[in-house]
Amino acid sequence: MITARLTAPVLSRVRLAISPAAEALAWLVRTIDGSRHPIFGAPGPAARFALRDRDVRMIASTLPRGKGYMPDLLTPPPPRTQVERTLAEQLDMVAATEADVAAFQVASSRRPSADARRAAESGTFSVRAAQGLARFWDAAMAESWSGLRERLDIDMTAKSKLMANGGIGEVLGSLHTRIRWTGEAIEIAKSTYHWETEPTDLVISPVALTWPTYYVQLEEPDSSVLYYPPQGLGIPTDGDRGAMSRLIGTTRATLLQDLHVPRSTTDLSKRHQLAVGTVSYHLSVLHNSGLVTKSRAKRTVLYQRTDRLQ
Repeated sequence: MITARLTAPVLSRVRLAISPAAEALAWLVRTIDGSRHPIFGAPGPAARFALRDRDVRMIASTLPRGKGYMPDLLTPPPPRTQVERTLAEQLDMVAATEADVAAFQVASSRRPSADARRAAESGTFSVRAAQGLARFWDAAMAESWSGLRERLDIDMTAKSKLMANGGIGEVLGSLHTRIRWTGEAIEIAKSTYHWETEPTDLVISPVALTWPTYYVQLEEPDSSVLYYPPQGLGIPTDGDRGAMSRLIGTTRATLLQDLHVPRSTTDLSKRHQLAVGTVSYHLSVLHNSGLVTKSRAKRTVLYQRTDRLQ
């Protein structure tokens, strides 16, 4: 269990932000370990071709195959800037990482290449890492970014509405089934970690290319990030509704399809011409199955799809 205690001043500064660098690293991890994303499939030839670049290969050697330690300098917190400027400023942050910090993180990696170790020792790793990330982005991410960002924007909009209605606590409690907000701290279920931290700043960031998992970056209190899977990303489209209906029933599939944003029982009843009691029953089944979460906004209970449906 990781416990991140948040003081009132920190809570007042918690913000939502998209991280292009985190998406790029997630795609690079899938490229080197040959895995497929549940929705977006496997990285294509362009991503594999990018590995011919020396700096991209250097970065890749410091990354885990699947789960494991990832150097934090490669995924700096999204800065307070326009979204269109986020990647450029993140790359500047990577390049500006102090040599001793980069050397420590490279040494903490599982199997850094000889080239990565030499770069860390000579103090050139940070600049080369920024260059490698930029080249991988141009080769494997740039053309598809607008579509991916659209999916992230949908989640950000839903989270913003939830924050407006229920406060930051409701948002922190809705990120993942294994992340819990106690009112004073975020409790993150991790079987191999048992420690506490007190961030002085916190960004919560949706990452589509690690969906449906989450991960945290809490080693540095002033640059802590909690990366969560965007809700609803794995819900089938209308063309897949037949398969969904056979799995959980037509009415529940219809309701689940409509819960890409938080909705109340009354709202769903009106939208689908169903009795309130009928909607309440089906929502109870979906909630007990872990397919929807519920949160309270004043006197209204809101339901929304979770990340568990794949």
